Amino acid sequence: QVQLVESGGGLVQAGGSLRLSCAASGRTDSAYAVGWFRQAPGKERDFVAVISRSGGMTNYADSVKGRFTISRDNAKNTVYLQMNSLKPEDTAVYYCAARIGIVLVRPADYAYWGQGTQVTVSS
Repeated sequence: QVQLVESGGGLVQAGGSLRLSCAASGRTDSAYAVGWFRQAPGKERDFVAVISRSGGMTNYADSVKGRFTISRDNAKNTVYLQMNSLKPEDTAVYYCAARIGIVLVRPADYAYWGQGTQVTVSS
């Protein structure tokens, strides 16, 4: 079992930046891949980015490639999502999620979820 807590959300103007953090506790000794997902009001939860346990493999949604960067510090049990050049369409609740094993992009493949952090980008 692993517990996840997101932080770093907020209100930012278009073109600005935010860095989200996902802190893990509990059974962090397992080989967890961690993903970021987002959900806007009235929409499905969508994949944003994912990183492997080692950090050697990452994958991004086309909509955020070149603007967002996922990274992790295993010594701190924390995964980050650096978000640059933010757009109003990035507005959503951002969730981090963890799974044992390989990186995957479907929300249904993730067993452990944080409570989410709101990101609002004003135009």
